[in-house]
Amino acid sequence: MIEAHRLSKTFYAPRSAPIEAVREVSLSVEAGEILGLLGPNGAGKTTLLRMLATILTPTSGSCRVCAVPVSESPQAARAKIGFLSGNTRLYGRLTPRELLRYFGRLYGMDRDTIADRTEALSAMLGMGEFLDRRCDTLSTGQTQRVSIARVILHDPPVLILDEPTLGLDIMSSRTILDFIREARGREHAIIFSTHYMTEAELLCDRIGLIHEGRIHAMDTPANLYARTHTDNLQDAFLAMIGAEPATAEAGPDVS
Repeated sequence: MIEAHRLSKTFYAPRSAPIEAVREVSLSVEAGEILGLLGPNGAGKTTLLRMLATILTPTSGSCRVCAVPVSESPQAARAKIGFLSGNTRLYGRLTPRELLRYFGRLYGMDRDTIADRTEALSAMLGMGEFLDRRCDTLSTGQTQRVSIARVILHDPPVLILDEPTLGLDIMSSRTILDFIREARGREHAIIFSTHYMTEAELLCDRIGLIHEGRIHAMDTPANLYARTHTDNLQDAFLAMIGAEPATAEAGPDVS
């Protein structure tokens, strides 16, 4: 469903050295699988996800979504993708229902299908109490639920989620995590980044440990623990990049 082969991205700016944000990353995600990307800020997670989602053009390498070559047919690939970024914004003067109707028409959906999907997503994501309130009156958690509904309105087979629970309270986070599990059960291919170790351990079939633009390991949590002789993702990550294990008093923030 998602295939990347030696994807790299270098950013160039005047009067400064090039920044290699992603370095020859290869990965694949199958239908009904969740792949988590775990790494510190600046590791390259967001850049990698944006290349997979066709938002950024790779400097080198290639990727395919549902067998569609992204570089050759970006529009066809986008039709297969639901992409949620950490800085997604909503139109404040619209209600969630109006927003979904607007994006549904952009996706080429008919009115009846939009209405049916809106009701189904409202029930799934617990949006009933604010479906007809203006978006600029919603809380952070409510806004994120609407953002996810917009992303999956057209029921794409591939979901690319960049820190979908960042800044959310425990109840909103649980709703989002339940949705991700449900999507896996419906055979969606899901790749997401997170700073929360518990999320990765609970949700992911496989985890990619990314640091300085490179994937240092990609495996099941159990296999990562066995390979590093650890029992948690933070210590497994630190072992993979050759850092000292974290302590209770101090240590690098990789969560």
